[in-house]
Amino acid sequence: MFRISSCSILFVFLLACSTPNLPLSLSYKEYPINSTIKPDTSLINLIQPYGVELNKTMGKVIGFANTSMYKKQPESILGNFMADCIQKMGAQKFNQPVDIGFMNQGGIRAGLNKGNITVGNVYELMPFDNLIVIQELSGAVLEKFIQLIAADGGWPISAGSSFTIKDKKAVDIIINGKPIDLKTKYITSNTDYITNGGSNSAMLKGIPYTNKGYLLRDALIDYINDITKAGKPVDGKLEKRVSLSNE
Repeated sequence: MFRISSCSILFVFLLACSTPNLPLSLSYKEYPINSTIKPDTSLINLIQPYGVELNKTMGKVIGFANTSMYKKQPESILGNFMADCIQKMGAQKFNQPVDIGFMNQGGIRAGLNKGNITVGNVYELMPFDNLIVIQELSGAVLEKFIQLIAADGGWPISAGSSFTIKDKKAVDIIINGKPIDLKTKYITSNTDYITNGGSNSAMLKGIPYTNKGYLLRDALIDYINDITKAGKPVDGKLEKRVSLSNE
């Protein structure tokens, strides 16, 4: 059901007036959206060229997936793939080594089915305009961030790093092949949403980070294109990067 409010029209009118006024009443009319409504051919003709171009862009095939990939906690093939993208493309874009890349679990909004991967699939996977940023963290702050991830059931992290979740706490934390050192400085690749405190990551907020306006969505497209150009399929495996304790 579609509604046009007379108050909306009045509001536009009030914006043009210097004297403030308040509406005395509100009324609306309901317009049913169903098969009885005749198509507006002039409107269809107007938007058709844009629709054709949009479908052409979104339907472009950029890669091939050997298997269907979905998000799952504490670890998933899709999550590993995205975290690796954030780490590798972050290092490439910012031209510096990155110790670890993170992808927040809640930011993964779709899966990738086995078969051709299109640009549209990437937009479904990452519909937000989140940016990849680089942030230097002390080992102590990084440990607090990983504890947050563990308490939330596990987020994707890049290859070479791992930890185990025991009683909702992270233990045996490995960063870039070595046990975490609370006094060491680490270069991390993350999204601006997380570094600005999103998903309860308050320990990262206020710490300077480098931003080049590189969208995670664009990074995923670039990453898949690079894999395809190398003659490889988009693939991944579970590596116990984030695992649950058996004790």
